[in-house]
Amino acid sequence: MTDSLPTSAPAKSFDRIAKTYDATRDGDARGRAVAALVVPHLVPGPVLEIGIGTGAVAAALARAGHPALGVDISAEMLRQARQRLGARVTRGDARALPFARGAVPNVLCAHVLHLVGDMDTAVTEAARVLAPGGRLVAVHGETYADPQADVTEAMKPLDPLRERPDTVEGLAHAAGAAGLRTVTQYALGPNERGFSPEDFAAAMEARQYPYLWDVTEPVWRELVDPVIAALRALPEPVRPRPLQWWSPLSVFAKDD
Repeated sequence: MTDSLPTSAPAKSFDRIAKTYDATRDGDARGRAVAALVVPHLVPGPVLEIGIGTGAVAAALARAGHPALGVDISAEMLRQARQRLGARVTRGDARALPFARGAVPNVLCAHVLHLVGDMDTAVTEAARVLAPGGRLVAVHGETYADPQADVTEAMKPLDPLRERPDTVEGLAHAAGAAGLRTVTQYALGPNERGFSPEDFAAAMEARQYPYLWDVTEPVWRELVDPVIAALRALPEPVRPRPLQWWSPLSVFAKDD
């Protein structure tokens, strides 16, 4: 794939936030944290990261001894990634990877499978480019927080917008259909971080969350505006709530 790729909703959205992506998502610190969780599940050799984004995770993997290369559909995100990885990144679609069959021993998908448009096809492509004995590692699914937190309760009306295909069960099914064997699936965490109701409200107004990117104005008025108002109506809305977060991690093997 080249820069002549047609644009898509995810690519255009990430283009819009590419310059602020690291600042709003912990940048290199996030990259080091994700890499530390992923490395124990890799086999020796390079890693292809699908949806490499700004390259923070891939750069950390390279420092840990796994040379990294990556693909992303967003030209603007790749501009950021090239500052970390140079020419080891290329523009392409997860559903039609620009790599040969059996090209790499490891494939990583970190918080991207819900954005690719067709997760089953993307997983089939990941299996195609994996070498025999290789590993597909995915950090995926909706992160979930303390259900007792008042901010969690206030955001429940948005659950219909947050439905996504990359559940633990959904990904295991897609991997099995692509000929991969499940090695392990478990929840990462808890990761602790403080967020205030105002933090969430402001992030929603800026449409920072992928599930809000394509919300129409009528749905926004019906679902999102009331949640923003409810968050700001909570007691002490600028006080951070100490939240614990978990994310699923899945590892699959290509046996032949």
